[in-house]
Amino acid sequence: MTKKGNSPGSSNSAARLSRPRSASGSQAEQPESVAEQLFTGADDKAGRPARRGIQSIEIGFRILDHLRMALRPVPLKAIAAGTGMSAANVHYYLVSFQAVGIVRQEEDTGCYALGPYALKLGLAAIEQFDVFTAARPVMTELADEIGQTVFLGVWGNRGPTIIYRVEAGGNRPILELRVGSVLPLLRSALGRNFVAHLPPAFSEELVVAALKEERTRQEREGPDDTPRDRAELETMLTSIRAAGISRCRDALLANFTSLSAPILDQTGLMIAAITLMGPIGTMDDDLAGPIAEALRSRAAAISRAAGWGD
Repeated sequence: MTKKGNSPGSSNSAARLSRPRSASGSQAEQPESVAEQLFTGADDKAGRPARRGIQSIEIGFRILDHLRMALRPVPLKAIAAGTGMSAANVHYYLVSFQAVGIVRQEEDTGCYALGPYALKLGLAAIEQFDVFTAARPVMTELADEIGQTVFLGVWGNRGPTIIYRVEAGGNRPILELRVGSVLPLLRSALGRNFVAHLPPAFSEELVVAALKEERTRQEREGPDDTPRDRAELETMLTSIRAAGISRCRDALLANFTSLSAPILDQTGLMIAAITLMGPIGTMDDDLAGPIAEALRSRAAAISRAAGWGD
């Protein structure tokens, strides 16, 4: 049950989000967030203008991106139309791309597609991506911006497991949850997030046990928002998928609320989650509020860095 004072826009955390970071300067002059740097490749952490590069390489990647989005071999004229370049200029680039194997041309149709070296680059990028390395600066930024504890969780051999945490300065540390803690499947935002996004085979055995435990506990202590049967569970999971974020109030820890957003890999499989936790009435946990949106956007940026989405 939601405690009094937990209204969107009235919390200390929400105030942090709306607070300007400097006394002067336009929004455009503000440094980009860590999440934006992850996806857009900002020049540096100070937000200085991007350094001068080789324009022809950037133009060439417009062609490669068009081939990536096409999903099938494309004729020269279609590439030119899709990139806004002349067919002659596109052809010059394609000749060089073919020479290094990043583009191939079909002999029978003359159409172009990404080549074998593009596949090698993609596989290497997947191998080199590390969710822990990608998430750490984002978590620090969130903790500073929102003023609440931030956790990174993965699916371990015993279920949802905390592997990293960042405390916000000035708040009481949440000592009950440590790195290595395995959280309840249905009584934590992290656990609910994984059940909503992982294939059922990953969690089915734990789900069966958790539902049985909830029925017994709620008969003894009274009902709350934790599902007790399959129908309630499916309703909750559908809501989580629709919102792109999970919430758990006053269940894992008394008088605390938490929000958790998934991090997806290039196939759309959930590989981790970032979770915010704070006292009810202090942290705004409205799913449509600014804190939830900040969390969603940061997790989505890491997912894009992992290869998910466009």
